[in-house]
Amino acid sequence: MAYDPLLRIVLGRDCAVDVETSSFENTALIDDPACFPCLVAKDGGKVDGILFTPENEIEIERLTYFAACLGVYPLQTQDGKVTTFWRDKYQPHQEASNSPHGWSVTWGAIALEVTQEIMAYHERRSANAVNAGLQMILSRAHARVEASKGVPANLRSLMQYDQIEVVQQDSPHAGFFVTRDFQLRHPTFSGGQSPVVRREVFVATDAAIVLPYDPVKDRVLLVEQFRMGPYGRGDIRPWMLEPVAGRVDPGETPEATASRECEEEAGLKLIALEKISSHYCSPGCSTEYFHLFLGVCDLPDLNTGQGGLETEHEDIRTHVLPFEAAMDLLTTGEADNGPLVLSLLWLARERERLRSAA
Repeated sequence: MAYDPLLRIVLGRDCAVDVETSSFENTALIDDPACFPCLVAKDGGKVDGILFTPENEIEIERLTYFAACLGVYPLQTQDGKVTTFWRDKYQPHQEASNSPHGWSVTWGAIALEVTQEIMAYHERRSANAVNAGLQMILSRAHARVEASKGVPANLRSLMQYDQIEVVQQDSPHAGFFVTRDFQLRHPTFSGGQSPVVRREVFVATDAAIVLPYDPVKDRVLLVEQFRMGPYGRGDIRPWMLEPVAGRVDPGETPEATASRECEEEAGLKLIALEKISSHYCSPGCSTEYFHLFLGVCDLPDLNTGQGGLETEHEDIRTHVLPFEAAMDLLTTGEADNGPLVLSLLWLARERERLRSAA
């Protein structure tokens, strides 16, 4: 909360907040979550911070709501000045740096995105409901920060995000996933402006997807699990064959996610990662962005196995099959999701190179 742009969003002020520096004895900062370090008791510890005086009860209520959404609570001094967020227990393995500059470089942009989304729910959703979806809010914020970096525009138009005029915006659904409803105008290729158009978008996160491949034994691993997309469409068989996949957590690289998910879903240690592509899966209606990899590894002889985390209610079956059998899935149509089709086609192109280097 010592970050002025963030504090202004929480308080709803357009102007800077008057603060005074202070130190808090017998305390430490912990990353819980890393994006928002909070105070805990620690004998001999010391944390530098700020004090400020809220202008009214509304500001105190907004601050308290924001803190509750993070699962903490604001600590107030006897004279009414608010210090920072507080958590009861100390977890030394999660201790954070006491450097505001270092924090803002790493987390500042993500924290502002998270704060904007949380405070948009003020007076609309309970703090408990927001806190239950905090990890998804963090991941959506991470995705927005990554998206702002852009990709090359050697062929596409140089028109940019900030040239779009938003007339009205709403979030008709905000749960584990979010939908947003926009009324907007955008530049046209002829140089004018479009009429006001209404567009809805499904707001998801970035995901890392990896096809495990053993170039020595020339076999791949697929995971099978129940999927809501096919079920919602009415697919008679809503259990899908897929590469390993998982959400990119805030502050995590897609490569780190790919390695982590291979361990969690299939018990695999990757030897190397080959980048296949980064792409939108359905840009007409979804923000979801895929980072697709091939993971070089040593695959077991077991044809089928079990994987997944119980804490995430994952019920996953793994299949190890020869390259030719995997390619047959393209012919029969059993490979019917984009990342699997794309990664198998990429593997077919690069297979000889990978096998020669093994």
